Amino acid sequence: MAFFLRDKQEVGYVWPAILAVLVHAVVVMFSVINLEGKDAEPESSSIVHATLVSTETYTNQAQQVNDDQAAMSASSQSPPEPPPQEAPAPPSRPLEEAVIDQAEELAADRDTQALEQARAEAEAQAQRRAEEAERQALEAAAREAERAEQQAEEQRRREELARQEQEAEAQRRRKEEQARQAQETEEQRRREEEQARQAQEAEEQRRREEEQARQAQEAAETERQRRLEGQAEAAANARQAEQAANSFISIVRRAVEQAWLIPGGASDTMSATVQVRLGPSGEVLATSVATSSGDSAFDRSAIQAVEHAAPFTELRELSSEQQRNLRQFNLRFTPGDVR
Repeated sequence: MAFFLRDKQEVGYVWPAILAVLVHAVVVMFSVINLEGKDAEPESSSIVHATLVSTETYTNQAQQVNDDQAAMSASSQSPPEPPPQEAPAPPSRPLEEAVIDQAEELAADRDTQALEQARAEAEAQAQRRAEEAERQALEAAAREAERAEQQAEEQRRREELARQEQEAEAQRRRKEEQARQAQETEEQRRREEEQARQAQEAEEQRRREEEQARQAQEAAETERQRRLEGQAEAAANARQAEQAANSFISIVRRAVEQAWLIPGGASDTMSATVQVRLGPSGEVLATSVATSSGDSAFDRSAIQAVEHAAPFTELRELSSEQQRNLRQFNLRFTPGDVR
């Protein structure tokens, strides 16, 4: 409405100014006609007597029209003010009244057209403004819808991102769980393998121990058999050595008995022991009285009997061990027997 009043006011000032110019043009035209009439004599009498219309009068009337238009324009904005009191216009002639009436009609028509044009323009502008406001409202609604769509899209992106993050976290947890289970399975497999290895080592150790025990038992049995065989052999050797020794001692005793000359006066109670040491071939290396009879002649006869009976070559027929055992022995001499 403010825009309409402003346009109406602007139009009200333009058209009165144009009307004033037209009124001045009409006044000048009539003035020129009157001046030509005074210079030439009239051929006939005129029924219309034209006189010069004062420029000031018409100017005042145009100004009055302008003031009226301004008052009409201002009346739409503020309460009407009472028109200023003017001096009564002097009585005008018929021509002046016709011109004034025509000017007023023309001004009224122009003002009506101006008002209608201003109203039409104001309505058109109001329509344009309404359309512009509607367009802006539509654009604002479109922008708001676009912003809402962007917010919804952003919300969807955030939700999608959150969902992807949740899926990634769930995937990561599943992978961690799978890795943990795989690690536990691997550790369980290693433990089982270690237990199997330990069991195998224990079985091998048991077998080794059994083998060692068996071997030890066999060795012990072998050693026992060897000892038994050794003992048997030793016993046999001992028996054989004893037999050989007894046989050799018997030979030596017989040979010494044959070679002993018992001194006269020796009694059966006398006894002497002679220690004999032989060489490898049975020769006598040394003789000595181990136990004296108390009679030197008796003791000397016993030594001489051993020396005369030597060498004892039977010693070479015996084994080296038997020879070592028989290379030194004792002989006891009594008159009744030689032992």
